[in-house]
Amino acid sequence: MALATLIGIASLGSAGAADTMEIKVGYLHLQPSKTRLSLMDVPADNDGVAGAELATEDNETTGRFIGQNYTLVTKTLRAGDDVAAAVKELADQGAAILMTDDDADGVLAAAEAAKARGLTLLNAGALDDSLREKDCRANVIHVAPTRSMLADALAQYLMTKKWRKWLLIVGSHEHDKLFGDALRHAATRFGAKIVEEREFKDTGGARRTDSGLVEIQRQMPVLTQSAPDYDVLVAADESEVFAGYLPYRTWDARPVAGSAGLVPTTWDASFDQWGAVQLQSRFTRRFHRFMTPLDMQAWTAARMVGEAASRANSADPAKLVAFLKGPDFAVAAFKGQKLTLRDWNLQLRQPILLFDGRNTVSVSPQEGYLHQFSQLDTLGYDRPETQCKLD
Repeated sequence: MALATLIGIASLGSAGAADTMEIKVGYLHLQPSKTRLSLMDVPADNDGVAGAELATEDNETTGRFIGQNYTLVTKTLRAGDDVAAAVKELADQGAAILMTDDDADGVLAAAEAAKARGLTLLNAGALDDSLREKDCRANVIHVAPTRSMLADALAQYLMTKKWRKWLLIVGSHEHDKLFGDALRHAATRFGAKIVEEREFKDTGGARRTDSGLVEIQRQMPVLTQSAPDYDVLVAADESEVFAGYLPYRTWDARPVAGSAGLVPTTWDASFDQWGAVQLQSRFTRRFHRFMTPLDMQAWTAARMVGEAASRANSADPAKLVAFLKGPDFAVAAFKGQKLTLRDWNLQLRQPILLFDGRNTVSVSPQEGYLHQFSQLDTLGYDRPETQCKLD
């Protein structure tokens, strides 16, 4: 498990005034891996936690006017700790809703442990489409986007630019292959042509040596030479092994997209539309660093709880979950429209940002991609495609 976060909401009864609802939010946080391709991307120890803390303050701002108090309790774990045991510990403390940003295996383990306790799980980190399809669970609500949503968002933009011919390079690790699958699906869905597909095999080795830059400068052109004519190089490298080295080093002068260059994501520190500047500014003042995608996903999940509590006017876990899954649920997240839940697989609908490392280039869905219910459903697997059967 690379990273795990569990948020539990517990109604603790009245601690003060008889009409005050106490909503306790517990955050079980596994320290993130510090291994990143770029030193600028090494996550802070409170990556994700900071987003939840800011959302708790936002919840409290609204809650004080309607008799609701919010408290965030954080517990940090290390890799290898038992997620099921952590679920039990939070449940024993009275937790009523759990949130995790672990990988797919961790989500499934937490979901099983939560189901045994009658608890609902919010997935704020795992991107796997399988969690929303064949492995979907009725007690798991997905806040993080899927790989297919990210890939579709990128494909829509590339098609609006008429960059239809792709050279696809996929890493050798499992998560790289899953993103590669999503990109192939997106190409088929939106009419792009993958002119050739190549694999970058991770053989280890040190990049940060005296000869590292020389090796990279020689290796990347060789990886991309003699390819059929293409408009854009699309890379699937969630493991951060090679994609960051592709821009400006390809054999042909072509743009790079996917895991480097033009990257689809839920959030970026450069995003400044629809009031996002005030959220970015508050976050930076509070934590002295920029807000990451994981921070935003944790912020959104915690705000979903606050929205449900305020709209249902209750701290009762059953009422909170019922509202989250109900037709009246929506949450604002500085993306130009309210985010809602897909009832067939409990995935949060949301726009996807496309950024180049410094600026937000665009936001998908792109203009012209229509849908009979919600334009956001042009991103990811739609209702007719789903394999999910909720119990």
